[in-house]
Amino acid sequence: MDTDSPARTGTSRPAAIVTGSESGIGRATVVALAEAGFDVGLCWYADESKAQDTAREARGHGARTELRRLDVTDTAAVPAVVDDLASTFGRVDALANVAGTGSSAPLLDLDLAEWRSVIATDLDGPFLLLQAAARHMVAGGRGGRIVNVTSVHEHQPRVGSAAYCAAKAGLGLLTQVAALELGEHGITVNAVAPGEIATAMTGQEDEDPEQVRRPGVPLGRPGHAREVAAVIAFLCSPAAAYVTGASWAVDGGMLRMGPMAGSHLTSDDWRRPQT
Repeated sequence: MDTDSPARTGTSRPAAIVTGSESGIGRATVVALAEAGFDVGLCWYADESKAQDTAREARGHGARTELRRLDVTDTAAVPAVVDDLASTFGRVDALANVAGTGSSAPLLDLDLAEWRSVIATDLDGPFLLLQAAARHMVAGGRGGRIVNVTSVHEHQPRVGSAAYCAAKAGLGLLTQVAALELGEHGITVNAVAPGEIATAMTGQEDEDPEQVRRPGVPLGRPGHAREVAAVIAFLCSPAAAYVTGASWAVDGGMLRMGPMAGSHLTSDDWRRPQT
């Protein structure tokens, strides 16, 4: 059992699989892992040209890249893509579950189809990816690293985000169970819980977060995708060999503001979903 497997390349580089690789946190994660010495399987969904751009950047850091289109809600396709990438690279050493979606609807207006869509993307897909990757890690006997990207809403609720919060909280506890069960195989499983990050999902990908003012966040701004990716890369590294079952908030201190924000609000605006 080799708990430091991502660093022990032998004659080949370790291999990672990253979902949501076209943009935002997924793209930044691919690049960060390439810089750290991984070959990378890029799973994309909507925009192959953006995934190709990501792959070119990763290859600039010496990584071998393989691209696969993947709809994480397709329960048959998920394990098949993981198996294909494992066969192509000859190994799987790390998985970064980044792909996700959200919704903004009051609980009483949330229909079952929207609920199921969010749960399928944010919880079912990551479960199947984790399971498939872990099976290859166990069979390989070198240990491994799994990082699930959740959200600060793994830990705290948000009005209008019932499905999203339920999925992310579920993924957080799945992370903890997986850490318990897979530890004996030298596989670490952790969550990274971003706050507001300047990505397409938050409608800010073309903005410089350093220039966006967020008074309610202790650091006063949204985060860069690369700041989340740096934590993911650390958790995939040999330096994090004794870290498992943890949830790492990358939120500029947002979670620490809960009680303070609650005691300082001056209107009932928070009772309505914010867009």
